Amino acid sequence: MRILTRYILREVVSHAALGLALFTFVIFMRDVGHILDLVVRNSAPVPSIAEIIFLTLPTAFTVTIPMAVLLGILIGLSRLASDSEITAMRASGIGVASFVRIVMLFAVVALGFSIYNNLSLAPRSAAALEKLQASLRSSQAPFEVQPRVFYEDFKNYVLYVQDTATSGGDAIWKNVFLADLTDPQAPKVTLAKEAVVLNESQDTLRVHLIDGAQHQVEPRNPRQYQITSFNQTDAPISLPQAEPRTAPELAPVSQLSTSQLWKLAHSPEGFKARWYSTEFHRRFAPTLACIVFALVAIPLGMSSKRGGKSGGFVLTIALVFAYYVIYLIGVALARQGKVPAVVGVWSADIIFALCGFWLLYRANRSSLEGGSLDSLAERSKAWWTRQKEHPRAHLLERRGRFERRSGRHRRYTSKFPQIIDDYILRSFTGFLALIVSGFLTLMLIFTFFELLGDIFRNKVAFITVAAYLVNVIPYMLYQLAPLCVLLAVLVTFSVMQHSNELTAMKATGISIYRVIVPVLAIAAIIAGALFLSDQSYLPAANRRQEALRNQIKGKPAQTVLRADHRWIFGQENKTGTYNVYYYDFFDPDRDQFANLNVFEIDGKSFEIKRRIFAARAHYEAAMKPPMWVLEDGWSRSFSTGNGQENAIADFHTFNVSSFEELREPPGYFKKEVKQSSEMNFGELRRYIADLQQSGFEVMKLRVQLYRKLAYPLITLVMAVLAIPFSITRKRQAALTGVATAVGIGVIYFLVSGLFDAMGNVNYLPPMLAAWFPDLIFALAGGYLILKVPT
Repeated sequence: MRILTRYILREVVSHAALGLALFTFVIFMRDVGHILDLVVRNSAPVPSIAEIIFLTLPTAFTVTIPMAVLLGILIGLSRLASDSEITAMRASGIGVASFVRIVMLFAVVALGFSIYNNLSLAPRSAAALEKLQASLRSSQAPFEVQPRVFYEDFKNYVLYVQDTATSGGDAIWKNVFLADLTDPQAPKVTLAKEAVVLNESQDTLRVHLIDGAQHQVEPRNPRQYQITSFNQTDAPISLPQAEPRTAPELAPVSQLSTSQLWKLAHSPEGFKARWYSTEFHRRFAPTLACIVFALVAIPLGMSSKRGGKSGGFVLTIALVFAYYVIYLIGVALARQGKVPAVVGVWSADIIFALCGFWLLYRANRSSLEGGSLDSLAERSKAWWTRQKEHPRAHLLERRGRFERRSGRHRRYTSKFPQIIDDYILRSFTGFLALIVSGFLTLMLIFTFFELLGDIFRNKVAFITVAAYLVNVIPYMLYQLAPLCVLLAVLVTFSVMQHSNELTAMKATGISIYRVIVPVLAIAAIIAGALFLSDQSYLPAANRRQEALRNQIKGKPAQTVLRADHRWIFGQENKTGTYNVYYYDFFDPDRDQFANLNVFEIDGKSFEIKRRIFAARAHYEAAMKPPMWVLEDGWSRSFSTGNGQENAIADFHTFNVSSFEELREPPGYFKKEVKQSSEMNFGELRRYIADLQQSGFEVMKLRVQLYRKLAYPLITLVMAVLAIPFSITRKRQAALTGVATAVGIGVIYFLVSGLFDAMGNVNYLPPMLAAWFPDLIFALAGGYLILKVPT
């Protein structure tokens, strides 16, 4: 019995461990890019980065541990049932109770880990992660500043830097433009050749400016103008504060310890008590899912003889979806006070436990040959056949004759696809559909859990939440497609290798290169579909889901036009100078400015050569050439020498005037703020060109531009890379293929994220940063395929 116990547990635990690794990796994929960006920028120490990685895992484990238990039991027992090992064990006198006792050992151990994670580890990790991120915000701020972009989020300051560097762990800014807007009507403008940035406190940066000058004007008397030159000076800058919550949060529930949550759940305030009581029970209910999932999975796995591992995966998806639908409905009713918290939160566990006991009762009374699941499937199939056969028998017969004729015709006149291609494609697409549905279900559940607090806090309608989830599905499919194709190819050919089907094909003279053609064709089609969707449907879907997410989060709807962006870097003039525009208001419909300031800066010395102010300005398109007409203002020119601005060369006022150097048209100031995911390739390319000439940082956008071409192609590259790993594994089942897929996926996303981060900070050219991961993995896959015995 001990040997049998170890055999069953090894089968269940191995699949559960792989499921846990795979599910956790799918969730963790979202944070890989940010973490690697910290590594490349060297803005956080390696121990802190490792700490971030480990602190994000417990939150994912709250969902993935019960799912892994369910997957391990279903796939493990389904595999034993499909090979008739369950039948043999039961024929030798081993009853259902023995299977329950053996599998429950694993479920109880998983329950212990889940309880420790949900009640202790996850809350402490959430609190520690928030504390770590708060401490890193100030230390990262100097390194987060990108060259050639205006930062208007600092308190009372606007910052512009032409170049950045690092030295001895400190951030170095070169050619610094700093505007103090304590008095918005009279900004104090400071230009410096260089600045060393230090962290004075958690909320303040100390900017040590070197070799520069400060300009200050009296708004009521523009003739009074002060220039202060300096060799060195300091300027404290307050960091942007975290975004305030739109609704008063009761408390950071995820960061509270279980004992604190218990005390708050028994507070005298009714609404708060109900809220915290619901959250308290939510700590425990998902942990018990390890047991109730086991109760349901044992009879279903034992009776699932036909589906094998694929049948177990399908059942996992269906059961997880059903459980969390019931669970979330119960939580919603509990938070609204319609049912007690204990009833609402525990309803899914209660229902699944009752179903599990009923299925165990049926399995214990069933015969050795017919399980409850198979008998139900057979009855359903028979009923469906009876419904279809009588009224449509002649149509089915005609369709059958057509299929036989078309099959014979294809056999003699076409070389692709053949019968063997149909067989491989059916297997591959079946596994692909299962994997995509499983990953998509996992991502949707985890996304819903993340938004659950905002949904109830902001009283968001269910139709809004449903619309958001529907619109976020295309983006999730786009992100998951390469990993899903990789896993589907590995599982498909691993199963065929395990069953000696590939050996039989090679024995009949069919080359491995011919066998992989249909899979590569489908992978290429998927890659093309990803590119076309990114050019047509996906940008609009991303805009919709972003707007709906803002609504759920309680944020104001984001407008396309940034009316609050009041600092813009102009185009280069013929004299080698640049204009920096600052204004209080711009009317994009009438093309009019209010309180316009223009700073003309020398491109070589980075010194102010002229400053212009106008109370009003409007664009005259009828003039030859068209230009801006400024009213009620003044102009002041400066003489420069020895690297310092030290004298006023000219000053005059005007009622109406125009300047040839102000040659930017009105459309130049109507900048749109978009995400790269909300534009197709052509739109993003034009957007980059438009922003670049205005002095905005576009390095990240250029990397994303080339990734719009490179990312869909990685789907085909993943298929090429997966083939040699699956074919060269002798007699090893799909389990090894799944483990290999996880390893390859981890390596790819780490490499891809690392190169993206290096491209974002200009360590690599954008094209190389986007395409190099594809090139590396394509060469590796091509080399390994050539080494495969055909």
